[in-house]
Amino acid sequence: MNKKWILSGLATISAALAIAACATPAAQVTSAPPTAAPSQPTAAQAQPTAAAGQPTEVPTPKPTVERAAKGGIRKSASTYKGDLNLWVLGYTPGNAFANPFDNAVEQFNKDNPDINVVITGYPPNDEGFTKLSTALQSGQGIDLLRLPSDRLPGFVRDDLVEPIDAYLTDADKADILPNVLDVTRLKDGKAFAWPLWVVPMGIYVNTDVFKEASVDLPPKDWTWDQFVDAAKKTTFKRANGEQVYGFSGFVDPGVINTWGLWMNEDPSVRPITTDGKYGFNSEAAAKGLQRFADLALTHKVTPPDFGSQKDSDVKGGFSNKQYAMVVDATGFAPQLKNNKINFEIYPLPTVNGNKLTVGAVGLIAVAKQTDDQKRLAAMDLGRYLTSSEVQEDVPPGSNVSTGFYLAPGARKSVKVVDPLDKFLTVLPDMWITPLVPEWAKFTRLFHPEYQNILFGKEKPADAMGKIATEAAGYLDIK
Repeated sequence: MNKKWILSGLATISAALAIAACATPAAQVTSAPPTAAPSQPTAAQAQPTAAAGQPTEVPTPKPTVERAAKGGIRKSASTYKGDLNLWVLGYTPGNAFANPFDNAVEQFNKDNPDINVVITGYPPNDEGFTKLSTALQSGQGIDLLRLPSDRLPGFVRDDLVEPIDAYLTDADKADILPNVLDVTRLKDGKAFAWPLWVVPMGIYVNTDVFKEASVDLPPKDWTWDQFVDAAKKTTFKRANGEQVYGFSGFVDPGVINTWGLWMNEDPSVRPITTDGKYGFNSEAAAKGLQRFADLALTHKVTPPDFGSQKDSDVKGGFSNKQYAMVVDATGFAPQLKNNKINFEIYPLPTVNGNKLTVGAVGLIAVAKQTDDQKRLAAMDLGRYLTSSEVQEDVPPGSNVSTGFYLAPGARKSVKVVDPLDKFLTVLPDMWITPLVPEWAKFTRLFHPEYQNILFGKEKPADAMGKIATEAAGYLDIK
């Protein structure tokens, strides 16, 4: 299912979120295996935002404040007693995703002493999503999951998650932004997840690196040429011999972080075009892909292992002032603010006048259940974790600058605080991945060819043409 209308709907979402942002003054914020990449050392790592190996189970959340029961929607209407297993994308103990969920879960546990929510973290890469799928298919050790919208259709097709319609109250329906809720309607018009937040990509600019290189910050309405010029000027060697690079980004079949920087070549460069065709094997796509690969191959503004870096390599390099710019989603911004890293958020540069960012909708889904009371308890937790009440319980503060929400929320009642409000301007230009069940298979097919283009091993037209037929099948293009 290709929700072509979503793009225009995001203008409405942006307006609604902007109103919420205006209601929160800054003063209130208290604080086929691929060809191998060239063998090179990776960038030094800072605190990662995702686990790199096995899922990280945290049986006992560690809250940062003492909590008392509050009631309201925090109190489950179920009679369930026992564990609820919550899998959280990007959760590693101590990182930007951990503290908000730890504190929210502690509040829910306090209001429901017979329920014990157990958090398991899984990384935002292909390995992590494979572990998630395996857990869902086994029906063991997972009751709720935080996931991006592009993974939901496959889980719905395989009957692994529950519809939420019977649990949506009138208050929920009035509060959740309708265009976002509609993203979850995948089978018989039913909604299959609680919308959490809207997640666009932006260019993170390390202002300290620009200052060190004596480079003026470019204008926010920058073009591709201005972006390349800034990347060249901020690629330099320090007096101590340390190399600084102008740009990097995370490339993995589990993410689309870098795609907007070549899909902006032309509006036709999409996996599924507006006329229902496969769009990555076109002349425009090849031109955009080559232009993006030339950042590494021609301009030499990326680290030598660009295209094969871990997520923590990219984030760590930016935090450690080894990279002047990276492309990433909203969740990185609170971590940088917490760590007092000086940065700005820029939209992706325009190409031929085309404005574009890419992203997804973050969701909380309930795994298939046979126990009616456990299902109700899981739905109650899903509602709470996507509400304005959880924002009240985990407010902006010293531990997490944005509080619970690490992206603009999917409800009208959720306030958008600094630095997340810096992403509001890109929402009208956001492209959301097509909602097709075999999206994961498509990205695994695409990824090695994408890497080989970035490594200079294949020409874009050849690489994309080679996978066109199989890709069209995965994308359900007739």
